Amino acid sequence: MLVEGKTVLITGAARGIGRATALLMAAEGADVAVADILPEVESTAEAVNRTGRRSLAAVFDIADPVQVRDGVRKIVQQLGNIHVLVNNAGIVNNIARLTKMTHESWSREISVNLSGAFNMIKEVIGPMREMKWGRIINISSLAATGGLDRQAGYAASKAGLLGLTKTVALEHARDGITCNAVLPGLIETELVRQMPDEIRKASVYMIPTRRMGTMEEVGRLIVFLASDGAAYINGEEIHIDGGLRLNTTTLGSRKEVTEAGR
Repeated sequence: MLVEGKTVLITGAARGIGRATALLMAAEGADVAVADILPEVESTAEAVNRTGRRSLAAVFDIADPVQVRDGVRKIVQQLGNIHVLVNNAGIVNNIARLTKMTHESWSREISVNLSGAFNMIKEVIGPMREMKWGRIINISSLAATGGLDRQAGYAASKAGLLGLTKTVALEHARDGITCNAVLPGLIETELVRQMPDEIRKASVYMIPTRRMGTMEEVGRLIVFLASDGAAYINGEEIHIDGGLRLNTTTLGSRKEVTEAGR
């Protein structure tokens, strides 16, 4: 088992990649704490418990350092020190051109997607240093390297995660701690399934594999990065996008792309 005997904390675990990763971590022998601002995270903890592993759900806002401190302390009291932190929580509902994006919306997105990860790392890094072992996996996005139209806040916050990832790796590699970033492309989450069919079809056509990734595929990558086998992988940006980031659209394929979106 890849993470047997480890305690894992995953944020944004009420659904999507976070929930899928929690179940995969449990299947590989870990006890799993799951956090979210949504109370539905309780169902993820119940699902983990049914696998025979220990789990605890915590509801708090990662953008609030005080809530993070109290939430992590509660988890540590019941499950022990955190060996693996997966910063998966994020928001993607601030959609507007930069000229129309409000300061409040921008600030909220940065505070959750970027400052939230910083807050979480601050709470677990001390015990990881004492244990001389730790894994921090930050879930960024393809938008971090390519931008995203009408989502300046999201793209900027996910790009900021890459700088945070590299700095944590530099500062704590000698403490036995690794910090890596995972950059998913188009993944078949609950929210993506709600996209209009024509947009989804056109988007899938742009992926060399001609399909979306699954939440479990992303989760398996995260589990590996949390394992002893990934001890020499540090400060990396790992794309999992079916090749979407590659420049695979030729002039001759534009008609096909347009038709795929019809």
